[in-house]
Amino acid sequence: MDLAVDPRAVESLLAFWADAGVEASYADDPIDRLAEGAAMLRARREPTPPPVAAPVITPAFGRPDLGATVAEAKALAAACADLPALAAAIAAFDGCPLKTQGARQAVVSRGPADAPLMVIGEAPGADEDAQGAPFVGRAGQLLDRMLKAAGVLDRTFVTNTVFWRPPGNRTPTPQEQAVCAPFLERAIQLVQPKILLLVGGASAKSMLRREEGILSLRGRWFEWTSSDGQIELPALPTLHPAFLLRKPDAKKKAWTDMLMLSERLDRPERPH
Repeated sequence: MDLAVDPRAVESLLAFWADAGVEASYADDPIDRLAEGAAMLRARREPTPPPVAAPVITPAFGRPDLGATVAEAKALAAACADLPALAAAIAAFDGCPLKTQGARQAVVSRGPADAPLMVIGEAPGADEDAQGAPFVGRAGQLLDRMLKAAGVLDRTFVTNTVFWRPPGNRTPTPQEQAVCAPFLERAIQLVQPKILLLVGGASAKSMLRREEGILSLRGRWFEWTSSDGQIELPALPTLHPAFLLRKPDAKKKAWTDMLMLSERLDRPERPH
């Protein structure tokens, strides 16, 4: 029977809706809910198109070529005749992405410019970022006490593998260390230390180009060689003082390293 032309059927249907509580119509035209449901089921079965890849944003101020950035750092470092000029060049350098990731300032070095011992840590922390000098927080104070007990504090030049604080005090990446390495190497050339003390795993791995952990590397002498092969220096990896603050029972190992260091530093040089 056709409801559109049978008034009794229409009246009966309206009465049914009224008994069910329907008081108003929300649309002027009828909607086929069964067809809507079938269309939704078909859409679910169809494969979802793959997401469009987001554009890759290159770090280090949009520079895609790490080699070019390192070459720029080498040229700037080579032009520095002394440590103040080197510090100024580092502060002005825009090739390390850490510079724009929340760091307040470049943290370069502290200590005598002719120190026979150079301590190379990993990266500045919050205290270092605030004060502009490396190893000045709790870990740095412990390091100073250890160096003083070994009798070498006043003969120590202190720096890091990178010169800006990484976000959240995370470990610097090899790429971040690579763009800072020319400045660090120039510092070694200017200071001319006799020995390098590599503090922490990130420092030891970067400077020695090795993959072992610091617990394996510490307490062993290695030879650090400059990128041009012109400088070779004995290098001793040791535990980071921040690690010693968390693991006080490891201080004995670090003290053994300090004794090795002071003995070699004070050893008379062999005649040429």
